[in-house]
Amino acid sequence: MDTKQIIETAEEKLIHTYNRYQIVLDKGEGVRLYDTDGKEYLDFGAGIAVFALGYNNKEYNDAVKAQVDKLIHTSNYFYNEPAVMAASALTKASGMDRVFFTNSGTESVEGAIKLAKKYAYLKTGRTDSEIIAMEHSFHGRSMGALAVTGNKHYQEAFGPMIPGIKFAKYNNLESVKELVNDKTCAIIFETVQGEGGIYPASKEFIEGVRKLCDEKGILLILDEIQCGMGRTGTMFAFQQYGVKPDILTVAKALGCGVPIGAFLATENVAKALVPGDHGTTYGGNPLACAAAAKVFELFDKNKVLDNVKSVSKYLEDRLDELVNQYEFVSERRGLGLMQGLELTISPKDIIARALDNGLILFSAGTNVIRLVPPLVITEKDVDEMILKLKKSFEE
Repeated sequence: MDTKQIIETAEEKLIHTYNRYQIVLDKGEGVRLYDTDGKEYLDFGAGIAVFALGYNNKEYNDAVKAQVDKLIHTSNYFYNEPAVMAASALTKASGMDRVFFTNSGTESVEGAIKLAKKYAYLKTGRTDSEIIAMEHSFHGRSMGALAVTGNKHYQEAFGPMIPGIKFAKYNNLESVKELVNDKTCAIIFETVQGEGGIYPASKEFIEGVRKLCDEKGILLILDEIQCGMGRTGTMFAFQQYGVKPDILTVAKALGCGVPIGAFLATENVAKALVPGDHGTTYGGNPLACAAAAKVFELFDKNKVLDNVKSVSKYLEDRLDELVNQYEFVSERRGLGLMQGLELTISPKDIIARALDNGLILFSAGTNVIRLVPPLVITEKDVDEMILKLKKSFEE
């Protein structure tokens, strides 16, 4: 099919839950994507923070192909080596103790909620435990993950939500304390809010919530589905704050394109789940776990974290230049290679114009341009991005 046929067939056959740009992506190489008409795009979206290693990485591709030829799926009634390798790498990188593999970030949040509630039930015998989440957060679109997502726009057509969810203000410790009671079993938030507008947690806030949880016997759940896996310059963003969660959710760049997520927990919390409490058909299958295990290997071999630390400082400086140069660019914020430019105008037309100019960007919140490129970008790629973005601004 040609480009026109692909788009027309998609519009006819797919449920319309996305307003897609009128291009068909066909292949990728490094930090660049190409559509079916051969046009090249510099990718500063990475499939929404997924393709950390860039496109067409031969070692990654070979590992996935080798596993396809060996064994794609069995079931969780049996052990498989790739799952053990991926779990070992993930626990080592995060400092957590145990892992449950899922197929997506949303499923990771669902599992985290269930684990927190089961832990509370075993501890107190209560079935009415409550969770505190944050306003303007985003944790996914399934019913549990949606219930802790602090945006009524996503929820209103799908109520009632699961009960016992309260919303505090992000980076406002007092608003959290006001909601805590003897039913509170967990507090969940993104270490860096993504969809809400690229807001990193303040040190005072995350340290304060951790202390509060310790004092009250509440579990801290950190969602690092978007900001984890090296994006902020450490393997996980919470590692920059000197705190540790009781439960951690991961996905996106964990598989660098192969669908896989996970929730992790400390030993004491993890043992709350026993056979029959939770499960998944595909989660932890050999193919996805072989991809994840290779991702950790390549992160180490290619010194990806070192590159993030080096290039992110350069990216921040170049973005700050835009803040100073353009009146409608009001602020830059973020951590590492998870950056946002807040505008006083809608970013929609600018992002569309950037696409015309061969630059892929995404938005966050209502007025933020989100930059989450592959973690292997160079300063030269940053310079090219700035030129294309300036052109889009001026047009």
